[in-house]
Amino acid sequence: MEALARSMGADHPAKPVLVLSNAPDAGGLQKAADLGIPTAVVDHRQFNTRPDFETALHKALLTAKPDIICLAGFMRILTAGFTEEWTGKILNIHPSILPLFPGLHTHQRALDAGMAVHGCSVHLVTSELDGGPILGQAVIPVLNGDTPENLAARVLPMEHQLYPTVLKKFALGDETKTTIM
Repeated sequence: MEALARSMGADHPAKPVLVLSNAPDAGGLQKAADLGIPTAVVDHRQFNTRPDFETALHKALLTAKPDIICLAGFMRILTAGFTEEWTGKILNIHPSILPLFPGLHTHQRALDAGMAVHGCSVHLVTSELDGGPILGQAVIPVLNGDTPENLAARVLPMEHQLYPTVLKKFALGDETKTTIM
């Protein structure tokens, strides 16, 4: 989130209008406030059903009127009803080279599979978990002795480079795939 927000300087076609979290204690809320970006919380634990939670998310987003929604560390699965309301407008960063290793524990799964490379992907969000069209990928080598923790630490700077690059292109209407190696 912070890398995206900081990338949106004067020459960027997008501007942050809201940082919305489902976790009241998310560190990104204070970082956003420090950057002068409005914040909001829709705590999923306050809702009995996923549709009720998503209705509240939808309402908060409608108030902010975003053209693009960028998920970053948002660890909730969104239903088809929600994603269809925002079709073509939600981006997500995922710590694997999709379609490999959707979901959780991607770094361990890459190591267990004996992958020679690993990385991250930015994709459009659809109702399929980590299955929307891929807009960009960054790739790093898997090194002998890598652990899930140090592999994650080496992928993170690639995420911070890839996501802002893809967002800028997407905001300009360019959906051609970006590759960073």
